[in-house]
Amino acid sequence: MSKTIVVYGSTTGTCESIAQTLGDKLGAEVINVTDLTADKLEAADHILLGTSTWGAGELQDDWYDGVNVVKGANLAGKQVAIFGCGDSASYSDTFCAGMKELSDAAEAAGATVVGAVSTDGYTYDDSDAVVDGKFVGLALDDVNEDDKTAGRIDAWVAALGF
Repeated sequence: MSKTIVVYGSTTGTCESIAQTLGDKLGAEVINVTDLTADKLEAADHILLGTSTWGAGELQDDWYDGVNVVKGANLAGKQVAIFGCGDSASYSDTFCAGMKELSDAAEAAGATVVGAVSTDGYTYDDSDAVVDGKFVGLALDDVNEDDKTAGRIDAWVAALGF
């Protein structure tokens, strides 16, 4: 039986709430990034990494140490999926951009990043998290598009197949 974990960094509680929802749907352990260790990452088969985006596209503050934990872990053979929270109205030019740094860290550690999401149906100007026309993971705007959050989560979880 495979093991799935959900790791999040949250300042306002939004990303934590999304992580809990994902954990419930996947039967996964939910871990605050401040409690993350390489051993926890290496013991999982499937890993979800989530951050909110702050300022000019930066990671949530707790992730600055956490991203080094990810980069230092041996994630060869692991599947990693990324999710992010952002504000597509107030920060339309950096919407969910923090996801890209998590994706890059997971790939640098040898993981296969899965769960890219089409940009169709999103309203934003730019995002570093868009690669080849898709978000590197699940982008959520629980401020301006909270009516779409549940459906986007359900569709993404189903597509992941964890």
